[in-house]
This record gives sequence, C-alpha cells and structure tokens, in this order.
Amino acid sequence: MNSYTFRIADFNIKISFQESNKNGMWLLPSFDHFKTDEEDGEIFFTLTVDDALRPSKEKKLVRKFDTGNGDTLVYQLPDGGYQYIIRDVANRDCCLLITNKAFTECRCALNGDWTMRSFGLNDALMLIFAFAGSFRQTMLIHASCVDYKGWGYPFTAQSGTGKSTHTSLWLKHIEGATLLNDDNPIIRIMDDGQPYIYGSPWSGKTPCYRNRRARLGAVTRIDRAPQNSIERLAPIQAFASLLPACSSMKWDPAIYRHLCDAVTRVIETTPVYTLHCLPDEEAARLSCATLAKGNEK
Repeated sequence: MNSYTFRIADFNIKISFQESNKNGMWLLPSFDHFKTDEEDGEIFFTLTVDDALRPSKEKKLVRKFDTGNGDTLVYQLPDGGYQYIIRDVANRDCCLLITNKAFTECRCALNGDWTMRSFGLNDALMLIFAFAGSFRQTMLIHASCVDYKGWGYPFTAQSGTGKSTHTSLWLKHIEGATLLNDDNPIIRIMDDGQPYIYGSPWSGKTPCYRNRRARLGAVTRIDRAPQNSIERLAPIQAFASLLPACSSMKWDPAIYRHLCDAVTRVIETTPVYTLHCLPDEEAARLSCATLAKGNEK
C-alpha cells in the first residue's frame, strides 16, 4: 500500500493505492501542488484505491445525473453510505466509489486506460471533498476566481456564459489580479466566522492549481447583457444565486441542510452581486471598482 497526504483548503486528506501498475500518483498530476509531508492532525477523509473492490449487492438507486462530463449513478446503501458509478462522456464506467455516510472513509476501483482512470479518480475525489465539506462549513463552487490584493472574487454563471472570459479580462486589464482557480474553488468558513476562498486541484480545462487562499471579498453571478451594470442582491436573492453554484446532494437531508447553513453564513458576511455585462474591458473595470471597494489586504 502506497499512501500520500495532501493539504487542500487547510484540510488533510489521505489517498492510498493498493500495489498496481495501473494506479498511482501519476493519475493525479494536479495534486502535486498540494502534497504535504506533515501527517500530524486530523484527517478530513481517506480514499483507498483498490481495483479488487466490488459493487454492493444491497443498494437502492437514488439518482442519475449528468455532470457535464458524463453520467453519475448514485445508490444508497443499507448503512446510510453511498455507492457511485462514475461514467465519462462515452458512457464508459470509469470508477466505482463506495463511501460511508459522512464521506470520511471511502474506497474506489478504477477501470480502463489512463484517461479513464484519471478522470474517474479526480471526479471521485472532487465528489468526496464536496460532500464531506458540507459537514465542515466548506463548499466546492462552480466558479472562476481571481485573487486581487489578498481578496478572492469568484464569478459564477451557467456553463458557456463567460466566467473564464470575464476573469481573463481582469487578468489583462486589472494590474495585480491573478487567477486563483478557473472552475472549482473552495469556500471555507473558518472558526472566526470569516469565509475564505481556496485554490483546488480541480480547475476544469485551465491548469491553474494554486495551493493558497484569500479572504472572500464578494460573490458575483455573470449575466450577459447589451450594456454593463452591476447590482447588489438582497439576502433572499443572494441565497438563490449562490446555492445552485455549490456542489450538493439535495436528496440527502443532512448534507443539504449543512450546505444551506453555510451558504447563509456566506451571505451574512459577504456581498453577492449580479453583473450584467458585455465581454469587454469596461465590464472588468466596473466589477473591480465595485467589488474591491473598501477591501484592503
């Protein structure tokens, strides 16, 4: 058994591989930036990769959903845990994942070539992190996030609306702006009640795997429009805007309740906006001037 420890969003996670010439750290190149030799402290979750794992015979199909990269089948187990079948866009079974109810102890088996195994393992880890995080005031959000003067500004939107386009305009026109993550940053509410946003090993098509954090400055949903304007949302609107951007399981009452509590805490401490915009420099400067106003490192 080969085991590795990683530090993601200030949580320690442990991944272990049964001896195999098909499975190993070469499947997770983006995790190199998060590897740590420090094994002291609590382990957030463990994942054991073992191709000898077999599906549970006692299970109930709960949901089948499209992740955008393929279908995932969700089964409830008698002990309250879950079983997942993760498929790619070609409908090939890439990963069998079995977890306990709290997502702290997980096992998976991989299938196929390097591409299928890497996809299945990354998807499994992202899923585990999102659902384990719900119990720790932590959420994985679908957003592109810039770091500016020590503050993080994630932009959410429906796929294809232009999250990455807008953050690229910040990088081009706003001096000092850097990309923190382009697809799945992590928001964590710390013990002092303040939310921070972290880079993660999951960044979509953009290889941006930054192991750092920033204070959460604002959350903004992008809405394409014929002219640029920005509005701060009232709490109920803010909740409705942020919640759909978070990875969750609505069919699990405990996970969903914890996520809603965390989203509520975010909107109590952080402004939420809608940016109606064109894909141009003016939109980037308008959002920067509005979101960063009053924020200092």
